[in-house]
Amino acid sequence: MLKLISGFQGKSQFDPDIEEAHRRSACGPVTAFLMIGHLAGTCPLPVSDLYRRIGGTRIGLPVRRFIKGIQAVLGNRWKAERCSLGVLKEEIDADRPVAAKFDKWFSFRWFGKFAFDYHWVPVVGYEDVPGDTILAVHDNGGPNRPSRIRHISYHENRSVLTFVRVSPAKKRN
Repeated sequence: MLKLISGFQGKSQFDPDIEEAHRRSACGPVTAFLMIGHLAGTCPLPVSDLYRRIGGTRIGLPVRRFIKGIQAVLGNRWKAERCSLGVLKEEIDADRPVAAKFDKWFSFRWFGKFAFDYHWVPVVGYEDVPGDTILAVHDNGGPNRPSRIRHISYHENRSVLTFVRVSPAKKRN
């Protein structure tokens, strides 16, 4: 049975409130914006400002910059870090989305067929099926198209996937 975060709202990286020069490479900042909004109630920056703050570029957003940037915006009450598929499921079960980066270019899988060649998306659900886990992701839209939920095989895409979770920081004694 599909486990899905309720009330999560997607956003298209091509929405008019995002600077036109950023739209084609705004998937990482849009994913960060959506995650911050879901976790903190609102994101203090519009997507284009977030794009600049976390280091978005025309060729995309590296995982380390995504982690460092989202951590800087959320502060020390939250912890951003890479995670496994098992931890992703725990986060979804706790009603927290997880960022997924598909990257066939820098993982040297140039000739593979994947759901996305290079793209950040928020994972908002999952379903375990025999031999696979199906990820429910918001695809961050397209020109003249809102974001929509897509169902993607983890097994078929695992070699190009990196997950980043954002969870409450543990209190120190």
